[in-house]
Parts: sequence; C-alpha cells; structure tokens
Amino acid sequence: MTLEELESELRTLIVEALMLKDTTPEEIEPTAPLFFQGLGLDSIDALELSIAIEGRWGFKIETDDAEARKSFASVRTLAAFIWANIQANAGSEPLTTTHRS
Repeated sequence: MTLEELESELRTLIVEALMLKDTTPEEIEPTAPLFFQGLGLDSIDALELSIAIEGRWGFKIETDDAEARKSFASVRTLAAFIWANIQANAGSEPLTTTHRS
C-alpha cells in the first residue's frame, strides 16, 4: 500500500464513519483542514473518527497526546500519523511512498 492509497482509504473512511451525506471521498482535499474551516468537523467527529481508525488499523489514537491531536489537521497529516503507527507496529505488508509533484 502506498501513502497515496492510504490517504484515499482514509477519505472514504471519513465519509462513511461520519456519515457525510453531502460529501464524497474525492471532494476531500488531502491538505485541507478537517476542523472548523475546510471539512468543518468538530470534537465529536474527532472521537468517532478515532474509533473508526482503531477499528480499521488496530491502534488507538490517544486524544490527550498533543502529537496525535496535531495529526488531525488534514487527511495528509492523519494518513502520515497512521502510516507511522503501522510501521512502528511492523505491519505485515510494508507501505511505500510515492512521489508527488
């Protein structure tokens, strides 16, 4: 899996887990803010999303961890955080980066 594929999967998870009926995964820009401006998520959405991430990738995001909170800035930062945790837990399928222009 590439980081780009992880971002795509994460956008789909966001739409499905938060039941965003008026938003498609393709409409979520990887670098756009997830909270307030941008997608406009709130703290309840963050909790629901962290539960969905735990269910999908098998690790818990601690909300009292400042680094973890920063990871929710955008899809790209959240995907990088997930990527790092998967790598730290030595997932069976290595993730690879792709070059973006």
